[in-house]
Amino acid sequence: MRRRRLPRLYELVIGTVEEIEDHGAFVTLDEYGGIEAYVPLNEVSHSWFKSIREVIKVGQKRVFKVIRVDPRRGLVDVSLKRVSDGERKSKLQEWKRYQRAVKLLELAAKRLGRRPEEAMREAGWKLEDAYGEMLAGFEAAVREGKEALVRAGISEPWASMLYKLAKAYVRIPKVRVSGIFTVACLQGDGVERLRYILSSWSEVRSKYPEVEARFYVVGPPRYKIDVEAYDYKAAEGFLSEVVKRILSRAEEKGCRASFERIKG
Repeated sequence: MRRRRLPRLYELVIGTVEEIEDHGAFVTLDEYGGIEAYVPLNEVSHSWFKSIREVIKVGQKRVFKVIRVDPRRGLVDVSLKRVSDGERKSKLQEWKRYQRAVKLLELAAKRLGRRPEEAMREAGWKLEDAYGEMLAGFEAAVREGKEALVRAGISEPWASMLYKLAKAYVRIPKVRVSGIFTVACLQGDGVERLRYILSSWSEVRSKYPEVEARFYVVGPPRYKIDVEAYDYKAAEGFLSEVVKRILSRAEEKGCRASFERIKG
């Protein structure tokens, strides 16, 4: 449920069709506690239709755009035809993420013996303020730890409980970048030179604590590196620095070296 009593003008909202009349339809706004909004007949569709019931049906959830708000009387008019395909898809994705966050907050409240309204006040609104949306706050907790919740102003016992739920129920896909080094040192002390060159990759790790990496032998003189991270820029930054160091050290030691990215 939103903090505001009424939506803003031109805001995209989720509405459930409750009643259909010849002159228009009445919908309840799911994000605003079920307040009623009106869809005028001429705001239903750009295309010609014989009956409004050909376009919308009772019980449907649709994305609408707010076209009039009367705060004094508490009246809201919305439009279906003014919502573009892109806006509809974006809003539905936002709505799904909102629902997931609300369910996690409700679960946290249940486990702490608190009311859902407390969860929104003590955590939900703070996550929204800090991260733009509530689920983004849970995702930050998965990536960065409980500190991401504390920074948002969430106190105990909420911070610990939300972090526990985030780790259990929020999945963030990682990006992976990989490549093959070919390094050959033909000198008499080639093994020592090779060890010096290849060990440089691990020296970069401390600068990228959020990155997971594996460096292993495919079959001399080929060595593979796999890099995983939640953030693509971090993975790319780590890999670029490793490549630069290994090639630089190979040149320093008079060894042949090259790097090839693995696509996909």
